[in-house]
Amino acid sequence: MENPLEAWRDTLLELGVMGLVREPSPVVQEPSLRAPSVVPPPRHAEDRPAPRLAASLPPAYVPPSDAIGCPRPASVAAATDLAGLQQAIQGCLACPLGPGRMKFVFGEGDPGARLMFVGEGPGRDEDLQGRPFVGKAGELLDKMVGAIGLKREETYIANIVKCRPPDNRAPTPEEARACLGYLHRQIELVCPAVIVTLGATPLRELVGVGEGITRVRGQWKRVKVGGREIPVMPTFHPAYVLRQYTQDIRRAVWEDLKAAKEWADRPVPPETRP
Repeated sequence: MENPLEAWRDTLLELGVMGLVREPSPVVQEPSLRAPSVVPPPRHAEDRPAPRLAASLPPAYVPPSDAIGCPRPASVAAATDLAGLQQAIQGCLACPLGPGRMKFVFGEGDPGARLMFVGEGPGRDEDLQGRPFVGKAGELLDKMVGAIGLKREETYIANIVKCRPPDNRAPTPEEARACLGYLHRQIELVCPAVIVTLGATPLRELVGVGEGITRVRGQWKRVKVGGREIPVMPTFHPAYVLRQYTQDIRRAVWEDLKAAKEWADRPVPPETRP
């Protein structure tokens, strides 16, 4: 009798099935956990990759050479009134602040004011309007002036620089020096009896006192402009007062302005005027 297993085998062979055992699966190579080999650095300089170039620095600002973009000292000195001075310098591009301004902030007030305020520089609102101290700090300055019995238009207000520094930062010493001659001529023409500096920057750049304003405020200083020595009362900038709106700070500013007003009320001999 035929073996049934042999008959089944023969049938499978006829169908082309060569075996009943699967072919072994291919072996998958596991990724190596060993650290990659380190490529040694090139031995010769010419084989090394070129160094990455540093980002190029912006070119140094070169002011224009014409008399409008860079007003001559002679034309500044020749101005006989504030309107003539403004006309002579309003196109100034002598420092990097000039090309970035919206408006030239010359200054404003009584051309014969007894009391003159000097701030740092224009802010956003001043840059848009072309007038000094017209933002929040300007509103507070108006109140401060009113508290000593004066109106804004009875004083004269100017700044160390006449163009807005970016992001309302303090002007650099170079920017201040480029503009300081204009302020000196303004002071000569106004001929104030007393100057109030607002904050550390005008105290440093105009008067030459580099101490912190908190140490110096309320202490009389002097500045020599146009052959005259003018008393200077340093006090806090209105923007600082807004940030530190305490009774002590407000009282300190009040005392400073009151002292400046008392000095301004003193009679000045007419021969001291230019």
